[in-house]
Amino acid sequence: MKFKKFSKALLMSALSVGVVLSVTSCVQSFTVGFLYVTNTVTASSTGNGQITGFKIDHNTGKLNQINGMPVSSGGANPVRAVLLSGGRFLYVLNRGANVEGNTNCTPDDPCQNANITQFVVGSNGILTPQETFYTQGKNPFRIVADSSGTFIYVLDHDSPVSPADPNCTKAFGNGACGDISAFQVNPTTGRLSLLVNAQVTSATGSALPYFPVPVNPIDFLWNSSFVLTLSGAPGATAQTGDFVFPYTYSSSGQLTVNQNTPQPINAAQATAIVAGAGNIYVLDNEPVTITTNGTSVVSPGGQILSYTVGTNGALQAKVGGAIPDDPSQSNPIYLTVESKGKWAYVANQGNNTNNTNAQSGIAGYVIDPATQQLSLISGGPFGTGAGPQCLIEDPSDQFIYTANFNDSTVTGRVIDQNSGVLNNLNAASSYTLSGPATWCLVNGRTS
Repeated sequence: MKFKKFSKALLMSALSVGVVLSVTSCVQSFTVGFLYVTNTVTASSTGNGQITGFKIDHNTGKLNQINGMPVSSGGANPVRAVLLSGGRFLYVLNRGANVEGNTNCTPDDPCQNANITQFVVGSNGILTPQETFYTQGKNPFRIVADSSGTFIYVLDHDSPVSPADPNCTKAFGNGACGDISAFQVNPTTGRLSLLVNAQVTSATGSALPYFPVPVNPIDFLWNSSFVLTLSGAPGATAQTGDFVFPYTYSSSGQLTVNQNTPQPINAAQATAIVAGAGNIYVLDNEPVTITTNGTSVVSPGGQILSYTVGTNGALQAKVGGAIPDDPSQSNPIYLTVESKGKWAYVANQGNNTNNTNAQSGIAGYVIDPATQQLSLISGGPFGTGAGPQCLIEDPSDQFIYTANFNDSTVTGRVIDQNSGVLNNLNAASSYTLSGPATWCLVNGRTS
């Protein structure tokens, strides 16, 4: 009898251990992806920026810094970065600095030593620098890639010989313009090769090594069949307001002009053009009053203009008109649509002048599944650090992160899967960087 009791006790003990181990294995933490943040380092003796890398915890969204990072970005003032080839290669666009050592670069006083630095991504997330490449124009500040990772495009604020470029005059009837430098990516090595413009020749009849865009470009994007550039002026017409200029994209990487006249939009202080869930969104920072169904809403911090892409890349305004930004926010800088297409989030920089700016935050929107119209999520806006520069969802579609310029931090939030509300992480929600953040991106490749 005693032996039977002992056997039962031993069996129950074994079962208890099994249950505990089973529960433990269910909540075991693992890395779901890597978050990379570019930042400037004002105290750096080399003048180079940095890339800081974090492991993203699947269960909590907690960020753990990758061993061996941060690393040098390969140049001064890193402003953007892209990941290609399934997360194997990372490219950082370093804008450089002018002769005075600052980043307020102009056509007459351009940034020096701007470059694209290539990195190989290791299985542990560490970045190893490879080669350096250079754009054709001056003052590069945006970089994007096509969906296949075959081509990279860089937006130069000023063409190679601005402000009196005869190729600009040929293209737009004006002596000044910006340009796009295009590169083909070697799928094995990641090396970049300049893609010469086969559609437009120079004023002298030779092949043009860049693609002209209207003067004063603000932002651009790749969108399946088109590359769209948002500019702050229409070129030769001298009208007021902001404009969008389309190039048609082909599988060869070539960009083809379909219309030489940029398309005006109803914005005068546009900050960004982004794509999401089949739509194109232009963010505009001017104070606006928007009337919907007889109700007027004042949005001192701007508006969101929603479009689809029509023939030859022309933007078609969505029914319902402009959507006001959260009235308590200002300077919308980036928009992302979460993976299920249910919610959209807008990062607002605020006045971008100090590290206690109450106008920095995230405005959340519900996306109507039938009309794609946006309406503010109740409970917002959601806090960030001061002066967010980017907004990104993690590879597991649970968390949202911003990287913040004014207080040199990264902020993480968890998405409520029922309401779209952004709550604080169960772990720490703010992480300190060694310098002001300029961009962020995630890599879901962890092996």
